[in-house]
Amino acid sequence: MQRNGIISAGNWVIDHIKMIDTWPERGNLANITVVAQKALGGCPHNVLVDLARMRTGLPLWAGGIVGADADGKYILDELDKHHIDRSYMSVRNNLTTSFTDVVSESRTGVRTFFHYRGANACLDYTDFTGMDTSARIFHLGYLLLLDRLDLPDEQYGTVAARVLHLLKAKGYATSIDVVSEQGDRFRSVVTPSLKYVDYIICNEIEAGACAGIELRHQNGIRKETLPEAAGYFFQQGVSQMVVIHFPEGGFAMRKDGRQLFVPAFTVSQPEIKSTVGAGDAFCAGALYAIHEKLPLEDLLRLANANARFNLLSENSTDGAVPLPELQKFIDKNS
Repeated sequence: MQRNGIISAGNWVIDHIKMIDTWPERGNLANITVVAQKALGGCPHNVLVDLARMRTGLPLWAGGIVGADADGKYILDELDKHHIDRSYMSVRNNLTTSFTDVVSESRTGVRTFFHYRGANACLDYTDFTGMDTSARIFHLGYLLLLDRLDLPDEQYGTVAARVLHLLKAKGYATSIDVVSEQGDRFRSVVTPSLKYVDYIICNEIEAGACAGIELRHQNGIRKETLPEAAGYFFQQGVSQMVVIHFPEGGFAMRKDGRQLFVPAFTVSQPEIKSTVGAGDAFCAGALYAIHEKLPLEDLLRLANANARFNLLSENSTDGAVPLPELQKFIDKNS
């Protein structure tokens, strides 16, 4: 089969976006300054819509579960609008489409999520057995936020690991992302999947939690620790590349040891409307570059630029621009 395109499955979420003047102490008052139109979120939505808005020409597929409710219809209509194939989207009665209240502080752009898992909690191994497409890459996210996929599996370690083994057997190159959470589940939930993963794209908090390495200090990213963190993922079975993103830029390392750090493009604080979806925007740029077999420098510059444009919008995808505009920006600012 001549493979081309990207399929992404996992969390589908309606974001209810609000801006507040300042983050309050517990029990105190904050003023909501903006109530934005509801927007879509979750890994596959953000990645796929960013890719669609980049107008790469790649065929795109979506997989997951929504409820038979207004929010579920909103998600499906959005996929249709962006010409993303939704053949593998399941609509379930008696389930509520997952949603998140996204609260961003106006002064800093820092966001906090209050999440209801809803239909996403039911995504299971059987939902992947029929996902047969001609896509080259299968991107799954977010581990640690997919209840049934995060469960233990006697043979594979977790259900997600079983799923990724299946996807590789189907001929996909596999890619994963995980969610940032407080707690100690990273190694127990994420590590079993890594032997069936070609690419992992995550932020420095997630990478550090998995590897057991502190990648940040009070002065910023500890660049010298990034290769060690990437090495952990390779030791656990990642077969091709580790990509780690953070506000200061991005780092990529191939299995053969080739590695590169590229700083982020400068964005002034007043320009930042929100950081919602910035990591997924970076991921979308990285996945396109991986699909097209671009060099590490081009991969990281494209991913950084896509994340930069994301910061200019209050929701997770409206900042995305076509690929020629991204390339023009990169050429002018590199």
